[in-house]
Amino acid sequence: MKKQSNKNMPPKPDFVFRKKNYIMMAIGIAVIALGFILMAGGGSDDPNVFNPEIYNFRRIRLAPAIVLIGFGIEIYAILLNPNKKKE
Repeated sequence: MKKQSNKNMPPKPDFVFRKKNYIMMAIGIAVIALGFILMAGGGSDDPNVFNPEIYNFRRIRLAPAIVLIGFGIEIYAILLNPNKKKE
């Protein structure tokens, strides 16, 4: 029996991202979700009553900073080259 040559076989697809990229992307999405969770809440049950909790540190400063950090992690994950060897 003769061996088949690889000439008739289609080339194996080469993906842009590797496992390391997807792990970093998942971490970034989790950090972004955490930021949005921290931003939630602080409303009032009664629409005629103002609740100043909506302007606390967590919702105005901390949560948006965490969301921006998450987006930074996403950019890093996209630009990460998993084939680069450490020297």
